[in-house]
Amino acid sequence: MTDKINSWNETTWVSPSNIALVKYWGKHGEQLPNNPSLSLTLKNSVTKTQLRYRKLEKPVPDSGDLKVAYWFDGQRNKAFERKVITYMGRLHTEMPYLQNFELEFRSTNTFPHSAGIASSASSMSAIALCLVDMEKQLGLRKPPTQDVFRRASFLARLGSGSACRSVYGGWVAWGEDGLLPDSSDRYASPLEQPVPGQWQNLRDAVLIVSSAHKKVSSTAGHGLMNNHPFAEGRYHQARKHLNCMMLALQNGDEKTFIEVVESEALSLHGLLMASSADGMLLKPNSLNIINAVRAFREKTGLMICFTLDAGPNVHLLFREEDKVLVRQFIQEELLSFCENNQWIDDQVGKGPYKVENE
Repeated sequence: MTDKINSWNETTWVSPSNIALVKYWGKHGEQLPNNPSLSLTLKNSVTKTQLRYRKLEKPVPDSGDLKVAYWFDGQRNKAFERKVITYMGRLHTEMPYLQNFELEFRSTNTFPHSAGIASSASSMSAIALCLVDMEKQLGLRKPPTQDVFRRASFLARLGSGSACRSVYGGWVAWGEDGLLPDSSDRYASPLEQPVPGQWQNLRDAVLIVSSAHKKVSSTAGHGLMNNHPFAEGRYHQARKHLNCMMLALQNGDEKTFIEVVESEALSLHGLLMASSADGMLLKPNSLNIINAVRAFREKTGLMICFTLDAGPNVHLLFREEDKVLVRQFIQEELLSFCENNQWIDDQVGKGPYKVENE
């Protein structure tokens, strides 16, 4: 075991982004949500992270001086590295032995980061999964197999709230709520309620209106809710929407599904716009896409709707059987609103996975 710990070891995980349909916005305590949320885990919008680690000859005296390096797309990223070091500090109680190790992370994304496509969810969940696998490899902690992902969800939450949902595939809930028996503010859980087939194979076309870094980070946006005059109304709305969404999923109610998904997206951006002068994250082409989607739905009667994260890029949710018509719609009417005609053809995914023998 000594040789194994003192030499370089590694683990690599691929973890997906997720798109919340009922949004988490506003937090308290240590990354705890002010309202429950419900998300879909994606398949193709992912972060791949390799962790290399080895034991130091002399442990660092303070968790703030951890030996951590973070590389993104082959280049040292000092800004995100500082975030990772801060994150490691939050893990001190859970993983005090991290100060005994040198850690090197190397990550790549299949989609633009810091542009409102939940890159923090995929990146922090990938880091958390690597750390859980590291402690398993070294025998520092031995959770039962069925608890590994719950532990990763708990740890990921401390880095980015929405990251706790990315450690599971499909439909995932986070935040304690009476409707969800296994729900918790401390970790996310896959929906226990069976989801009818029409909701299991939804596709998500992510239309890249802008890949530029947004002016208000999600962390700052959550903080703006602390004194927001509409905060309590928003939390009540989110719980009501969760109830409506669960019933819609159970009953196959596409009309309610569309209404809730789009209302949640616009409520989020309404809160942002009322919070800060920099909270106008929507671009003119975001609105052009929204208007075109509503007109297309009215004309065709298809089950298609839009949602957004805290950024300008638009997600289109639609059924697998309608993908040919929707792709034609994107090509003919929406690509002109996208940056460099860029969009991501995505769908509901099965969750993260470990890369073996790389």
